[in-house]
Amino acid sequence: MSIAMRAALFLAAVPILCDAAPAGAEEAAWDALRRGGWVVFLRHALAPGTGDPPSFRLEDCTTQRNLSAEGRTQARGIGEAFRRRGIPVEKAFSSRFCRCRETAALAFGAFEPHPALDSFFAAPARENEQTEALRRLVAENPPGRGNLVLVTHQVNITAFTGVSPAAGEMVLAKLSAAGSIERLLRLNPAGP
Repeated sequence: MSIAMRAALFLAAVPILCDAAPAGAEEAAWDALRRGGWVVFLRHALAPGTGDPPSFRLEDCTTQRNLSAEGRTQARGIGEAFRRRGIPVEKAFSSRFCRCRETAALAFGAFEPHPALDSFFAAPARENEQTEALRRLVAENPPGRGNLVLVTHQVNITAFTGVSPAAGEMVLAKLSAAGSIERLLRLNPAGP
């Protein structure tokens, strides 16, 4: 059984808060982030299309699906939302794909590329291996007073949390000491 299927079953069996943060809940989510201790899964900003071209090479951005002008504006807006609200970022990691690295750079400035956040969209057989690598990354970098930000892809976020976010949307995860999900929130950081 795939990680995404196990996550979906787990989420169906365990009562976890996962809201799209309607008006009042949105500020509560920002307040929670301000207090720190969250793993923030951020799907890269707008990059038109799906997947990457057959000629894709990780080291060459011209062969990849990249952020649009709107996506770059969205990424800057995400960073501005964090700064305006005083959200502490303890550490930021990004997929090595160009659209994620650009999102991380425009939003947060400093970040570290990490292969555990790379997309497995074109290689679904890597889902379990990739998700376990992501679990190790989170376990090795638990958020303390700040938040751990992970800029990645929809498939990675869905495999870990069971949630499918839109471009530029965040899934906030509060994890137990053992690494299991205790609470999930959804938030659009570039929103109003």
